[in-house]
Amino acid sequence: METVTGLIGYWVSNYAIKIVIALLIFLVGKWFSRKLSILLGKLLQKNKVDQILVKFLENISYYTLLIMVLIAAAGQLGIATTSFLTVLGAAGLAIGLALKSSLSNFASGVMLILFRPFSVGDFVTAGGASGTVNSVNIFNTVLTTPDNQKVIVPNNSITGGNITNVTANPTRRIDLVIGIGYEDDISKAKEVLMDVLKSEPRVLSEPAPSVAVSALADSSVNFVVRPWVKTGDYWKTLCDLTEKIKLTFDKEGISIPYPQQDVHHYTEKNAAA
Repeated sequence: METVTGLIGYWVSNYAIKIVIALLIFLVGKWFSRKLSILLGKLLQKNKVDQILVKFLENISYYTLLIMVLIAAAGQLGIATTSFLTVLGAAGLAIGLALKSSLSNFASGVMLILFRPFSVGDFVTAGGASGTVNSVNIFNTVLTTPDNQKVIVPNNSITGGNITNVTANPTRRIDLVIGIGYEDDISKAKEVLMDVLKSEPRVLSEPAPSVAVSALADSSVNFVVRPWVKTGDYWKTLCDLTEKIKLTFDKEGISIPYPQQDVHHYTEKNAAA
């Protein structure tokens, strides 16, 4: 009985205290790591570093510090650091093989940070989704669609395909195709279209807007109408111009034809004649 009590006392005095200290090291170290990573983020933001890079460096610094804390806690338990690093390396290799796609997402995240094809707040089409960039994380990028849905896109899907940054440039060109009837006056229609563009204050004078006949289609003579606007005004101006053109055409007696087909019916009598 005394031997058992002695063993328990020995274990408590030698291991239980070490476990408590190791646990304290981990908890305090984790809290300290989080605070330091947040402080780093604030310093980077103060120096006007890109928001995507700030978030990425915050995450990297946090997990790097957390690994150091784990090593320190393991050392307190008597685990040799070299042995721990060996085990950690072997475990990392096994996890890496098992999570090949996740590592691909991580590598893609690093590429997005380094080459910066877009920034937070840009509207992009990438990885099969379109939306405003909320954040670029280690493994994925978060977008918000125009109808306020949250889309999480794996980073390797983004770097593995085309990336369209809609808001990268300050101006955009609106492309409208407007058809008129073959019996309508082409010169008058062209003049009316130019007047509509000139009356719209959001249409830029440089580059100058253009109106030209683009095709003699089956049911209409088609014009391409191409004004330039500020990127932020694109959709509103597009909708307003479409409405103004229709109303002005109605007022000026210019028709906008719809696809139609003439059917000629022949009777047997007509055929014989």
